[in-house]
Amino acid sequence: MDAHSAAPGKGTELGDFLRTRRARVTPEELGLALAPTRRRVPGLRREEVAQLAGVSVDYYVQLERGRKVNVSESVLDALARALCLTDDERTHLHTLARPVRRRPRPLPPQRVRPTLYQILESMDDKPALIVGRRADVLATNRMARALYTDFDALPRRERNMARFIFLDDDARTLYDDWEGVARTAVASLHLYAGEHPRDPQLAELVGELSLRDPDFRRWWADHDVKRRTYGAKRFHHPVVGELTLQYEALAVTGDPDQILGVYTAEPGSASHEALRLLASWTGETSHVR
Repeated sequence: MDAHSAAPGKGTELGDFLRTRRARVTPEELGLALAPTRRRVPGLRREEVAQLAGVSVDYYVQLERGRKVNVSESVLDALARALCLTDDERTHLHTLARPVRRRPRPLPPQRVRPTLYQILESMDDKPALIVGRRADVLATNRMARALYTDFDALPRRERNMARFIFLDDDARTLYDDWEGVARTAVASLHLYAGEHPRDPQLAELVGELSLRDPDFRRWWADHDVKRRTYGAKRFHHPVVGELTLQYEALAVTGDPDQILGVYTAEPGSASHEALRLLASWTGETSHVR
């Protein structure tokens, strides 16, 4: 598998997404009467999706084959209801169905504003970082480098959170739920792929990770999508031990493809004390350097 075959065209993505969503919904969930014949497919049949969405079977088949990308919003909403899509999946479906520019504009380089660097450095007691397109790590503060790895010391093309999660051996022991974190990273990349289907750097990243990691390759084929917003993660840090941190993914105004991620711990908790120890340790190591 090369980089280009790992990131297919938008029409194919639409068909693959519909097929994987259809396979995850059972007729019983939707209260459909089952025919007394043996079912050959998991989930819904194409005929059942078409019936639920109020479109012809032929029309839906053409959608799954990627031959119709100019679809009305009302049809897309009907398909989303029929397939029980989440909000992120519904948005992704609409994105995939939009026509693609024949000559897409090249993506401009992403730059972090100086004030954002100042904000990162002012957070000297909590990990914070700015993540850009395709999960590229654009900037970090010393606490984030201590929690994860020193991204600044890596070659620029390797400063990427998905590469860290799948290709850095330390990541698999750092996260308490590595699989959950990894699956979310893949789902986030898929969401980005729908918005930027012709990003050559995304094709390179997906191709590399698909070749080097079987987990990534398998989960990429699932076509799950999820937007990072907020939540909690558990870490096994080699210096300060167990950490449970809450995170917020905050949109950066002026660049919709930049996210400011900030980690905090509940005041008075063991994790809060561990963060204080990490801040002290990073201060000592920075001084030594």
